[in-house]
Amino acid sequence: MISHPVSQGVLDWNFTVASLAAPNATRDCATAFSSTDFRADLQEIKVPTLVIHGDEDATVPIEASGARTAKMIPQAEYKVYKGAPHGLFFTDKDQLTVDLLAFAGR
Repeated sequence: MISHPVSQGVLDWNFTVASLAAPNATRDCATAFSSTDFRADLQEIKVPTLVIHGDEDATVPIEASGARTAKMIPQAEYKVYKGAPHGLFFTDKDQLTVDLLAFAGR
C-alpha cells in the first residue's frame, strides 16, 4: 500500500468537520449511501461525466465504487489515480485540478 501522509493540520480539520455533524445525520448518511441502489439512476445520466477514484482508497474501495460507477454511466470518462487514497482531493490536488479543468473545457 502506498502512503500519502498529510499534515496534522489536515487531520485536525477533518476531525473537526466530522465532529460538527449531528451523530444521527452521520449514521443516516452512511446508511443511505451504503444501502441505496442507484444503478438505474446511473444508466439515465446523459451528460458528460468524469469519474475519478484512487486505487488505494481503503474507505470506499475502487472495485465497489469507481470502477462499477464508470461502467454504468454511458460514455463516462474514468480516471484512476495510482496510489491515491480516499482523500485524493487533498493528496492529489494538483492532478485533480488539471483533470477537472481539462474535462470542463471539453
